[in-house]
Amino acid sequence: MSGTDTTRHVTGEDEVVDLCRELIQIDTSNYGDHSGPGERKAAEYVAEKLAEVGLDPQIFESHQGRASTVARIEGEDPSKPALLIHGHTDVVPANAADWTHHPFSGEIVDGCVWGRGAVDMKDMDAMTLAVVRDRLRSGRKPPRDIVLAFLADEEAGGTYGARYLVDKHPDLFEGVTEAIGEVGGFSFTVNENLRLYLVETAQKGMHWMRLTVDGTAGHGSMTNNDNAITELCEAVGRLGRHTWPVRVTKTVRSFLDELSDALGTELDPENMDETLAKLGGIAKMVGATLRNSAAPTMLGAGYKVNVIPGQATAHVDGRFLPGYEEEFLADLDRILGPRVRREDVHGDKALETDFDGRLVDAMQVALSAEDPIARAVPYMLSGGTDAKSFDDLGIRCFGFAPLQLPPELDFAGMFHGIDERVPVEGLKFGVRVLDRFIDAS
Repeated sequence: MSGTDTTRHVTGEDEVVDLCRELIQIDTSNYGDHSGPGERKAAEYVAEKLAEVGLDPQIFESHQGRASTVARIEGEDPSKPALLIHGHTDVVPANAADWTHHPFSGEIVDGCVWGRGAVDMKDMDAMTLAVVRDRLRSGRKPPRDIVLAFLADEEAGGTYGARYLVDKHPDLFEGVTEAIGEVGGFSFTVNENLRLYLVETAQKGMHWMRLTVDGTAGHGSMTNNDNAITELCEAVGRLGRHTWPVRVTKTVRSFLDELSDALGTELDPENMDETLAKLGGIAKMVGATLRNSAAPTMLGAGYKVNVIPGQATAHVDGRFLPGYEEEFLADLDRILGPRVRREDVHGDKALETDFDGRLVDAMQVALSAEDPIARAVPYMLSGGTDAKSFDDLGIRCFGFAPLQLPPELDFAGMFHGIDERVPVEGLKFGVRVLDRFIDAS
């Protein structure tokens, strides 16, 4: 009998689902105050998976338990500019009682992996790990160096993750000129002949704010015309009901033009109801990129029912379009009025880059090879990502975490939502696309 080895090589498609499930099962809930379990266990898991295939990953802990993992893969031509592939391992909290399947179980049900982080963004973490492990096991070097970063704290602004590494360890990103990360590369099915894949080329800036009103404290039974709660609530009400003017940025204009062409109908950004009605599940994402916004999210005041407090506070999630920060802040102060004092809890810039160049071409090539009806188009993200920190190093950032999605799946609703899940076939599709993308980039 011959001694032929019939052992089959484990591919990225083979293991991406298990990698995703195992990452979801690691609770990395980020409450924004270090009260969560932290990302250390996930950082160690990632480091182990990378070390198994010959890399030398480093773990950086910015605060107890708040850890990120970074590794560099040597390319065939190290003189070429390097590529950064980044993802975060923290997730927003989840209340298990609200979910159909436990948010940290990683169960596979109805062809999907369920759990907190399934789309935001342990799916991309798993796809990246799967592709890298496959390539290194089979001896396939990328054309250029790749830096891998699995980061802490993105869900609270990145202070203890990307921002910490950029400020304290910028040498890790030496030679990096371009990056891909989350919330891009997902599909929107137009018809049987066309599927758009939305690549993030811009994102709104943020002002997370605390609003404070000082008033006159007193007994709840007395007349008080200087009640801090009343003044604050009136201001918050004005802000929450305000209709911000439409401002069409370069990226949004490009996206609407592409979508108009795909749908065979003009999309008018000034007629929001009619425009968004044509966008299906991505309407929530796109609608938020046509205006600045300020959403009241928290209120606080008082300590006893019969005591009028001397101070009341509110928190607001403010987002501004690229090029419109000054207008946003001026409008904000006008709406709130002179009695309201505002201060930033966390602020960060807006980003916008052109939808062109070799990296964009590589995305289209990789998508088309796996989906013949694919067309990559630029769009703006209404939220923010770790790209804001990497931009400070002069790195050109894109959102490209490729997923082919069923048309009926409410992908936008999965982010920070209940019953978050990602299709198994979508993960495998993403592995194939990322692998091709690395070769083409």
